Amino acid sequence: MLKNIFRLIIGKSNPEFEMLGENKFEWLIVGLGNPGPRYEKTRHNIGWMVLDFIAEKFACEFKHSMYINSFTLNIHEHHLAFVKPNIFMNNSGEPVKRLADRYQIPTERVLVISDELNFPLGKLHLRSGGSDGGHNGVASVIDKLETTNFLRLRCGIGNEFETGDMIDYVLGEFTPEQQNDLEKMIKNAAECVEYLIDYGPSKAMQAVNSGALFENRI
Repeated sequence: MLKNIFRLIIGKSNPEFEMLGENKFEWLIVGLGNPGPRYEKTRHNIGWMVLDFIAEKFACEFKHSMYINSFTLNIHEHHLAFVKPNIFMNNSGEPVKRLADRYQIPTERVLVISDELNFPLGKLHLRSGGSDGGHNGVASVIDKLETTNFLRLRCGIGNEFETGDMIDYVLGEFTPEQQNDLEKMIKNAAECVEYLIDYGPSKAMQAVNSGALFENRI
């Protein structure tokens, strides 16, 4: 019911999904998170943190709207669209679908950056396809794209919580002791994005998942 209401609110021709202009994009890079100050620094918002880092690194400014926050960027002659769905996690897939359709970006050129409970803090894993892994934002993207054939960059946040406390954990903030590892992971995730754009999914998955991409710095 809520999904149907949300679809009606957005509308088929909502101008928000025209805000990236008439450009052609090679990739759609999506950072998952929840909107609002309450969630800004929480573990569940690691996808937003990565996009914020990239925007700052390349001196890009987000365009803010009701349903998406976005910026565009040329990296090494590749034209990219970066998007934070400005809606709650469970509905993330709707704007991803709208943007992929509007700008004719094939699903295999969609990268979704999200938090991952099953990995320790700092671990990154890049893959294509597979299940949602219990992540509601990824599940929404799968549902709306009607395929699992898109890339995911999973950012480890650990799982140091008692049974029944998962929601409080993912919606909690990183501790002061975790800040150094968090900053390294965000920087590494941004490097993953650049490497993916330059060398393609196969080489990027090998370099990221083996740790070879970071071996000289970590």
